[in-house]
Amino acid sequence: MRRVREAVTAKYAAQTVQLPTQGVWTYDDYSRLPDDGKRYEVIRGELYMSAAPRPLHQRVITRLSFFLEGFLENSAQGTAFVAPIDVILPQKLGDPVQPDIVVVRRESLHIIDELNIRGAPDLLVEVLSPSNPAHDRSLKYDLYAEAGVLEYWIVDPRQRTVEIHLLRDGAYELAGQWGVGEVARSELLDGFAVSVDEIIPA
Repeated sequence: MRRVREAVTAKYAAQTVQLPTQGVWTYDDYSRLPDDGKRYEVIRGELYMSAAPRPLHQRVITRLSFFLEGFLENSAQGTAFVAPIDVILPQKLGDPVQPDIVVVRRESLHIIDELNIRGAPDLLVEVLSPSNPAHDRSLKYDLYAEAGVLEYWIVDPRQRTVEIHLLRDGAYELAGQWGVGEVARSELLDGFAVSVDEIIPA
């Protein structure tokens, strides 16, 4: 994902709409972007764009969300959503962001409204894209910690690993990294565990 003032200028010009400058983008500006198959996010007032995800990326999301949704339904601990879904983070940190998978626990369901999620979800998952892994490992890593997301999963399809980071005193700590033949375990969702082999195909 990259900053995209130049990429959307032509589309805005065709609609005779003034393009906001980087740093001042809002959710209203975002809402007027064209539905062109690309994925847009506004982070700290700056617009970012990524192309449509690759098949492996989507396959991993589908598999992990299957296990998550089944677990959450059976345990009544909360609910899960899969991108695209707008998540409005506090203090306009993300206005919006679109994590790959969003988990909201039962006690936080009030942040879900008719149009989007307004507030920090309890658990977020990002599946790394080979074109720009730093977006999830650096930019969003710091963003989610500042927003107060309690547990952050980073899934690397190429390395076939799952990392779980837990929020401690306002910063993330690595709770564990699991690879082929191992089982990743959430600390936030009591009892949730999933085999890396089952969510990341060989």
